[in-house]
Amino acid sequence: MKQDMIVILDLGSEDSPKIAREIRALGVYSEIHPNDLTAEQIAALPGVKGFVVNGGPNNVVDGEELKVSAAVLESGLPILYVDYEGAKCWPEDDAEREAMLRAFVLDECKAETNWNMKNFIADQIELIRRQVGDKKVLLALSGGVDSSVVAALLLKAIGDQLVCVHVNHGLLRKGEPEQVVEVFRHNLHANLIYVDATDRFLGKLEGVADPEKKRKIIGAEFIRVFEEEARKLEGVKFLGQGTIYPDIVESGTKTNKVVKSHHNVGGLPDDLQFELVEPVRQLFKDEVRACGLELGLPADMVYRQPFPGPGLGVRCLGAITRDRLEALRESDAILREEFANAGLNKTVWQYFTIVPDMKSVGVRDNARCDEWPAIIRAVNTIDAMTASIEEIDWPILHKITSRIVNEVPGINRVCYDLTPKPTGTIEWE
Repeated sequence: MKQDMIVILDLGSEDSPKIAREIRALGVYSEIHPNDLTAEQIAALPGVKGFVVNGGPNNVVDGEELKVSAAVLESGLPILYVDYEGAKCWPEDDAEREAMLRAFVLDECKAETNWNMKNFIADQIELIRRQVGDKKVLLALSGGVDSSVVAALLLKAIGDQLVCVHVNHGLLRKGEPEQVVEVFRHNLHANLIYVDATDRFLGKLEGVADPEKKRKIIGAEFIRVFEEEARKLEGVKFLGQGTIYPDIVESGTKTNKVVKSHHNVGGLPDDLQFELVEPVRQLFKDEVRACGLELGLPADMVYRQPFPGPGLGVRCLGAITRDRLEALRESDAILREEFANAGLNKTVWQYFTIVPDMKSVGVRDNARCDEWPAIIRAVNTIDAMTASIEEIDWPILHKITSRIVNEVPGINRVCYDLTPKPTGTIEWE
């Protein structure tokens, strides 16, 4: 289906993703692009009906102030200027802001409101079939929301041409590999290959403390595992991935500084042997969930707590050791159990523990002990671009603390992270 689009030109603003989501909420598709689009690039973008020029405080790159390209100005399409060369600012009132966007997008640009999950799924099925043909697709199936929705889309589009691979890299949560196999192999009857690569991954990560290097090692090693599995199969030419729009935005563009690279955006090897299939790369997190529900996935799977691709590798801060990784896994399991007991698993978007590579003095069995702290993080968000902190009742925190310090070897302190995003990110690495 032909889809109208509003292009947001990022001139150093931090709220371009928010604007994109607000436009999509009006029923019109929107994407973020650099300020210097050429006429050829504009022509290659399907269904562009107008531009939002979004100025901001980070509008100087390499000593030069960012300007709108001549191609945009000469396109003849409507342009909404915001916070750019004296132009008006966004209204502080949400209703006024929505009215401003609605007037521009629907009245001035005459954009058609055909952005919805039913149309998105129909378009993606057509695109997947056109891209893949009669070849096979290899999909990294973690069991998380993104990969589950991708699996459902691919199954609907190409059926048994999809081969799912679940890699246990030793960085999953307690009981998670077993659960993934049960749900996808036995309940959903997916063609699932299980690979236990724990020793392989932890060996590659030994002594590596830099978080970006860890992410890239994990991402690259994932690809190597898939290549090995693909060589055992015939006709595999494509790699399916659960890349979503925040992954792309946070991995950096010319006008957007890198927040963190994602294993499925910045960590892929240059000699990748597959062509990528990324059917949800246009979607924000809440849209991925809506897509999953539209596809008929069970609600408890669609609303499963998000989990990063590098897994516990970015929560076991610094160089990963097996004993500290196990302490992290056990403390996280306690947190999840107590949140479920308190009903918080239904109200908190994401919650987990972090164990840093540092120790503090404590007392255990009437003797001095030097052990790690466990840090609790619990946040709420809609699109993963911003996040607020969940205020947990003290009795619940006391119970979690007591269980962790008494049941998890090597941990003698529990802390609670009160930092929203920004300035913190959701993960610590």
